[in-house]
Amino acid sequence: MNNLFSIVPENLFNFVLVTLFSLIIGLAQRRLHPSNDEIILFGTDRTFTFIGILGYILYIIRPESLVLYMGGGAILGLLFGLFYHRKLESVNKYGITTIIIALITYCLAPLIITQPKWLSILIVVTVLIFTELKDSFIQISQKFDRHEFITLGIFLAIAGVVLPIVPDTQFVSYLSLTPYKIWLAVVAISTISYFSYLLKKFVFKKSGILVSGILGGLYSSTASTFILAKKSKSSTNNAVDYASAIIFATSMMYIRILILMLIFNKDLSIIAFPYFAIMIIVSIGTASGILYFKKKSIPETENTEIEIDKNPLEFKVAIIFTVLYVAFTFATYYTIVNFGSNGLNVLSLIVGVTDIDPFLLNLFQGKYQIANVFIAIATFQAIISNNILKAIYATILSNKAVRKYVLTGFGIIIASNLVLILILYLLG
Repeated sequence: MNNLFSIVPENLFNFVLVTLFSLIIGLAQRRLHPSNDEIILFGTDRTFTFIGILGYILYIIRPESLVLYMGGGAILGLLFGLFYHRKLESVNKYGITTIIIALITYCLAPLIITQPKWLSILIVVTVLIFTELKDSFIQISQKFDRHEFITLGIFLAIAGVVLPIVPDTQFVSYLSLTPYKIWLAVVAISTISYFSYLLKKFVFKKSGILVSGILGGLYSSTASTFILAKKSKSSTNNAVDYASAIIFATSMMYIRILILMLIFNKDLSIIAFPYFAIMIIVSIGTASGILYFKKKSIPETENTEIEIDKNPLEFKVAIIFTVLYVAFTFATYYTIVNFGSNGLNVLSLIVGVTDIDPFLLNLFQGKYQIANVFIAIATFQAIISNNILKAIYATILSNKAVRKYVLTGFGIIIASNLVLILILYLLG
């Protein structure tokens, strides 16, 4: 930037930016308001450009006192007020968005002169985007009901209000268990669940079987497998779609666990990342391979939706998660102290028949006297146990056509997982 100012005077450069940005904002207003709306406008492209130039002139004349600039802003605000009053009398239109944007345009000069240029560009881009998204916001707001705002409020409360005030002091001296760590785990799981919920609710509202499996897997691959398998029982078509959706849900589980590991234990993630990458590729490849046989099945005619995402932030879910997290913390500590890595291996296989997220987050956050490689092994063993449980669910609940594909898919995934555990054992 300094080299640029050696060629182009800084005042000239700032003036060009103010003029250009003001013109762009004005052109956006011109596009949004056709000629028949001019009766309710005070101007568009040229007017906004002149507002930006006026702000620049009044600012640079007396930048130390800002008397002229503040006076110009007051006069401009008065004119906008008179215009708005006249607008109400004439056409009974209440919107003031254009006036607010004009005031932002007037503020461009001090912003560009005193602040980093990237911030000025960011503000202009934000104004343009929010201006253009008016219709989209209307459509989104129509999809929201009061329950959606309650869910959003709960998420903001647990992440932005409760988390900062929870104490970070240990319950007992021999465990690194604190209220803050427990609630941080709740927030992490809730964030992923809520993200999946928003995608399902607003982006893929009328999703098919495959998308339901993928998004459901981000929330809970076990629940997704259970529901998809049950729904396939009453379906005579789409056996391949149901089977691949169940396997895709499991691939999302690997992605979810890897994200949690990267957040809570970077040292462990360095060791486990290549193995998780392999399992993600294997699981997605397996699901895609099953889907390849879709051409032999009847074309999809159903539009299945998973119902587990009605409210991912229910209070009882957080309570259950917290209780399991604390219980697994004590169980893991006493198992490692008394039985070492062998005991942890047995425990990891047992917890696979429950919700493995509290156990794994406890492993990732806890400071146990055990090498990371054994924690990685325990993680994959818990996943294998959980995959076996899902395979049993799918076998019992799904129809015969789905069953053969699902068992083949889980067989490939579990076998690959076992091979990676063997490699970890050899390296450990």
